[in-house]
Amino acid sequence: MAPVTKPKLLIVEDDVGLQRQLRWAYDGYEVITATDRAGAIDALRAEEPAVVTLDLGLPPDPDGTAEGFATLEAIRALKPDTKVIVASGHGAHESALRAIAGGAYDFYQKPVDIDALGLIVARAFHVHALEAENRRLAERAPEGAVLGGLVTASPEMLKVTRTIERVASANVSVLLLGASGTGKELLARGLHAASPRAKGAFVAINCAAIPENLLEAELFGHEKGAFTGAIKTTQGKIEQAHGGTLFLDEIGDVPLPLQVKLLRFLQERVIERIGGRQPIAVDTRIVCATHQDLEAMIAGGSFREDLYYRLAEIVVRIPSLAERPGDAGLLARHFLHRFAKEMNPAVKGLGPDALGAIDAHGWPGNVRELENRMKRAVIMAEGRLIGAADLDLAGGADDGPLNLKAAREAADRKAIRHAMARTDGNISGAAKLLGISRPTLYDLLKAYDLHG
Repeated sequence: MAPVTKPKLLIVEDDVGLQRQLRWAYDGYEVITATDRAGAIDALRAEEPAVVTLDLGLPPDPDGTAEGFATLEAIRALKPDTKVIVASGHGAHESALRAIAGGAYDFYQKPVDIDALGLIVARAFHVHALEAENRRLAERAPEGAVLGGLVTASPEMLKVTRTIERVASANVSVLLLGASGTGKELLARGLHAASPRAKGAFVAINCAAIPENLLEAELFGHEKGAFTGAIKTTQGKIEQAHGGTLFLDEIGDVPLPLQVKLLRFLQERVIERIGGRQPIAVDTRIVCATHQDLEAMIAGGSFREDLYYRLAEIVVRIPSLAERPGDAGLLARHFLHRFAKEMNPAVKGLGPDALGAIDAHGWPGNVRELENRMKRAVIMAEGRLIGAADLDLAGGADDGPLNLKAAREAADRKAIRHAMARTDGNISGAAKLLGISRPTLYDLLKAYDLHG
């Protein structure tokens, strides 16, 4: 059995006694130590740790912070993705502000509280892992997109992307279930890009957008003269996707007679064009999507049960944007940067009222609604910051649980998750947004099991 690889934690600390104490406290990590800037940089190059704890008081300036800040700058220049947690007992407030401005992930004041520092370290590893996952998916998806263009940091959606990655290599039909605007086509494209068929064509067709009398010809193609207007032989979408993937969006809108023909293709992997007599073998993977309840349609007789089981070898349920805490804010910033670059470079960010309105809105249209609102807001914004009025959002009351304790806990959880999302997991920034101290935030993260 292969040994379990522990995450690497670099501790830059010239106090050998404290080094030993931290090494003992963090036995869940592979701890590497350094006592000065040169040693830290050597360790960073050799070991590539995900997280670094850095004491600002390093030799030859153990009573100051100059050498520590120089080390922070060197780490950030060499490995900008590394999470650096800075420690100091010198001018804590000023050092904290300077460290965060210099790119540190978080700051803690000496003397060291092992439990509190442990929470910060664990969260830093968690955020680093999420970012690494997104980068890894981005490298595999086309045009630098995160799994076909998906942007997320929510555990709910990352679970979906991991599921799709696992099934991508298997030659099975996949059914994506989710509300309109949740990104079903993006996920289908990501599945195709992560599959052995990536070099083949990805062909998409919206079954609800094509009139019933034309859908068969679109899917199966036709021979010259098969019907009025058929002036040449034309391949259908199934044939065009030979060696690749065919994405059938809104599969629930396929009429029953055509369902029979689609089932025959899935069973025999051959098609006949309209007006044709020659069977054509086609190697096409089918990925389907719908917002409809297919099982209810089966019960009502409008969808074939045998076709359902051919299409739904793997079923992936996609959460709505409202079920992805923190993602609305992340996506809003993503769309802002994209649209501002294209349409209004003067826009630089989201105002506090816009962020509050985004968090409060239920997003019935999901990511598509958010994208449209952000595009309009960027175009219409007159200042550097987008406001709630630019988004045409006012925010509203949320009907929560009536039990006061449950209501307070639900409100706490929601506020904490949104604050952590807005600050990309930065503890100090989140605590400031929430108007509480860092120790209080640590306690809440632990109590609500939100720290990892």
